[in-house]
Amino acid sequence: MEGVLYKWTNYLTGWQPRWFVLDNGILSYYDSQDDVCKGSKGSIKMAVCEIKVHSADNTRMELIIPGEQHFYMKAVNAAERQRWLVALGSSKACLTDTRTKKEKEISETSESLKTKMSELRLYCDLLMQQVHTIQEFVHHDENHSSPSIENMNEASSLLSATCNTFITTLEECVKIANAKFKPEMFQLSHPDPLVSPVSPSPVQMVGTSYCSSSNIACGFVFVFISKGRIWQWKGNSQQVEFFFFFF
Repeated sequence: MEGVLYKWTNYLTGWQPRWFVLDNGILSYYDSQDDVCKGSKGSIKMAVCEIKVHSADNTRMELIIPGEQHFYMKAVNAAERQRWLVALGSSKACLTDTRTKKEKEISETSESLKTKMSELRLYCDLLMQQVHTIQEFVHHDENHSSPSIENMNEASSLLSATCNTFITTLEECVKIANAKFKPEMFQLSHPDPLVSPVSPSPVQMVGTSYCSSSNIACGFVFVFISKGRIWQWKGNSQQVEFFFFFF
C-alpha cells in the first residue's frame, strides 16, 4: 500500500505531506512520490512497533518503537486513516504470526533433540554396563575349563538389542539435527548401513578407531557379539563428530 499521509516534523514546519509506502512489513516515507527512486527519508518495521490512534482526532495515528522511533501521522480524513490502520495492522499480524510459528517450530525441535539426547545417554550407560558384564564373563571363563555359553549368549543378545536401539535413536537425533542445524554438518553416509554383519570369527569384543593418512577422514568401528556372529558398527567422521557433540 502507498499514498499520502501528513507527518509531524517539528514545531516550526508542523504537519508536512509525505509519500508513504508499506512493503514487506516495512513502512517507509519520502518527500514525494517522485523522490521514491532517491531512497527513503526514514522507515519503521511493523513487526516491532506499536500502533496507536489519537483519542480525540479521528485522522491521527502513531507508530512507536519505545526508546527508538516515534512517527506521528495524520490522514486526510477518517476513512483514509481507517484504510491505513487496516493495512498496517494486517502487516504486523502477518509478520507476528510467521515469527511465532518459526519460534514454535524451533522450540519443538529443541525439545525433541533434548529428549533424544537423554535417551542416548541412557543407552550409552546401559551399553557400558553390558560390555562390562561380558568382559567379566570372558575373564571368568579364562579361569575355568567350561565356559558359560548360556550366560554369554544371553549377555550378547542384550548387548545386541541395546546397540540396535542406540543406533536407531542416534539416527533419529541426526534427522532432528539436520532440521535444526546445517544439513551438511550431520549427514548420514549411504548406502552403507550403520550396522552390518561380518563373517564369524572367534568370540571377541573390539573397539577401535581409524584415520586416513591425510587426517581428513576419521571414523570408528565397534564390534560386538550376537548369537554366535560378529556384528560391526561402522561410523564415519561426521557421525563421530555428532557422537562427541552430544557426549
